[in-house]
Amino acid sequence: MSKIIAGAAIRGAHKLVKRAETALAEAIAQKGEDAAVEYPNTAYYLPIMLLFLGQRVKKLGDLEESLAEARKLLPEVPSDEVWLPYLGDTLDAGVATLIAEETIEALKYAVGPGPAGGLWLGFTDDATLRLQGIKLVDGRMPGFAAIVGRTGTNREAVDLVRGLQERNILVFMAGHSGGRAIAEQLAEEGIQMDWNTFLVPYGKEITAAVHSLNFAARSAMTFGGIEPGDMQAARRILLYNKNRVRAFVLALDSDPDTPKDQLISDEKYATAAGAINFGFPVISDVDIPQILPTGICTYEHVVANVPLAEIITRSAEVRGLTIKIEKIPIPVPYGAGFEGERVRREDMFVEFGGKYTDAFELLRMKHPAEVEDGKIEVVGPEIDAMEQGKAYPLAILVDVAGRQFQEDFESVVERRIHEFISCANGIFHMGQRAIIWLRISKDAQRKGFKIRHFGEILVAKIHNEFSTIIDRVQVKLITDAEAVKKPMEEARAVYSQRDDRIAGMTDEDVEDFYSCVLCQSYAPNHVCIVTPERLGLCGAYTWLDCKASHQINAHGPNEPVKKGECLDPVRGQWKNINDYINVKSNGNLERFNAYSILEEPMTSCGCFECICAIVPEANGVLIVDRDYTGMTPVGMKFSTLAGQIGGGTQTPGFVGIGKLYISSPKFISAEGGIERVVWMPKALKEEVAGRLQERLKKIGREDLLDKIATEEDAETPDQLLEYLRKAGHPALRMDPLL
Repeated sequence: MSKIIAGAAIRGAHKLVKRAETALAEAIAQKGEDAAVEYPNTAYYLPIMLLFLGQRVKKLGDLEESLAEARKLLPEVPSDEVWLPYLGDTLDAGVATLIAEETIEALKYAVGPGPAGGLWLGFTDDATLRLQGIKLVDGRMPGFAAIVGRTGTNREAVDLVRGLQERNILVFMAGHSGGRAIAEQLAEEGIQMDWNTFLVPYGKEITAAVHSLNFAARSAMTFGGIEPGDMQAARRILLYNKNRVRAFVLALDSDPDTPKDQLISDEKYATAAGAINFGFPVISDVDIPQILPTGICTYEHVVANVPLAEIITRSAEVRGLTIKIEKIPIPVPYGAGFEGERVRREDMFVEFGGKYTDAFELLRMKHPAEVEDGKIEVVGPEIDAMEQGKAYPLAILVDVAGRQFQEDFESVVERRIHEFISCANGIFHMGQRAIIWLRISKDAQRKGFKIRHFGEILVAKIHNEFSTIIDRVQVKLITDAEAVKKPMEEARAVYSQRDDRIAGMTDEDVEDFYSCVLCQSYAPNHVCIVTPERLGLCGAYTWLDCKASHQINAHGPNEPVKKGECLDPVRGQWKNINDYINVKSNGNLERFNAYSILEEPMTSCGCFECICAIVPEANGVLIVDRDYTGMTPVGMKFSTLAGQIGGGTQTPGFVGIGKLYISSPKFISAEGGIERVVWMPKALKEEVAGRLQERLKKIGREDLLDKIATEEDAETPDQLLEYLRKAGHPALRMDPLL
């Protein structure tokens, strides 16, 4: 390998370890060795130390041991005459670098000044990690790019990240060149940066790059079910990242005032060496020494002097990414990286729906003779005739036809309208059915986006995603206030009929359940079994969704599983289901109970919307969702609970669930069902109140909702028990859970 890279990386590691030691000594002098040190809302302590050292860092004094281990890893800095034909010393220097950088970044939370704030996001908590997990496993996000440095111009920065977004690649940003960072360039151009847009600015210092690697480490521990603790575990986690987390580093340095031979600093070389430990290659636009032989990385380790115009394509080749670029006939960029983009009022040209006007979307199955494939019709004013800043009505009517299409699939395809439209740059879409809200930005309007382009998106995407069941698609878009009224009434009637049909289905009505192994790309031993009365734990896949998915792709992640002989109707166990999960979990599971939280419950991958956990003192269970960051009455936050049950393991007393399952008749019915729920965060309780109240009315317990405590009532078991006694909660009179 290159002696230049080795020397620079090792020098950089020495500098960063020394800097970390100095910062730690100052922190201990200020706060004391017993002062707590932790990242917010994570069950993984300081993930890099947990990964490489098996160390659960809790206080400042623990970091002295961490840095002592880092110093042991530091090789001597080689002289210019020494030629190193191997990566070993450089990799060790990389690990020492990551430990030092994790120390430096963690100290910002322990003693201040904290994350830089402003556009810098700092550490990614576990809730966000799991929220993004579904995008990792369902293919929307094929890989990660960690950008270090900056481009020569703001235009180049925008073009680069737009290219990555169009390819659905998540972008982490850290470090600067000549005092200027790419995130700052993007901010100057008004580019929205957050987890919703796949653009994540961690921090301006190079040390903030460690957050992308502790994100990767937690991905392995969360979704792969890998327990850290020794170097063998570290090796498994690193191999997991090499084979499953498709990440790469873009080392950019275009500071015109820096001499060419000093463009990439020693600290950046050291950080790159840390990334190579994960199997993440480095691709640079700078003419630096290369490491072309394969070994640790899938292909080359360091590829240099790549023009910015070619760097995305070259990176995909080096990392082995499979990338599909959406080619939609619209005048704005399109890709999943724009799905969470918001259009602020000051940036808006026009809007539809929300609280301002009537707006809805409806997809219906029609006879082929009634559908002219590709037809797009706009009834009412086009965007050219609309006044900037105003709100207009909108009806999105989609008719489809196909030999294999069934009426049950209508709502499945209709729900994808949100995703399809949201992926257009400069377009904001929220909600579904008759509660949608859309905005078109001024920038999109300037580029030529029109109302009819909603139709172009839907025709292209529905054909692309559902080609096996849909042959024809036509779209009518209505922006005339009077013309919207009648179809909106018809749509509401259709929504009601669908709800009645789906709500009436029970597990006993069907012979087949459906599997979902979508998350096995990240959690190899996890298997979801989706039933009519229990949707997938991610909340995204119902029984009908899985049925449609199987129709679309018989060899995909969802397949029918015959229930076979019922072994336990109370707990929900069937022989064929047991046989299936034993095979699909690679022999790790023998059986599971669909309706029990205590005895062999379903496994969890890490993408669950909520966690249900027993509260022994209250003889009941609590439910906490990923958006709640406070403490729960079991003494653990969501992040800590999630760390206990993810990775495809069965954890009696804990189970990951989707929000809709809370109001299901089969919700932990083996243990008494909904009457066992004693605590939920207030926001979650309000969110599920409508459906839950309907369920409670059916069982004659309309008063139960008010008896369920929230964080405003209790955060400890004693407080919870006192509240439940005063409220007269039925769980206190039920048979003991344990």
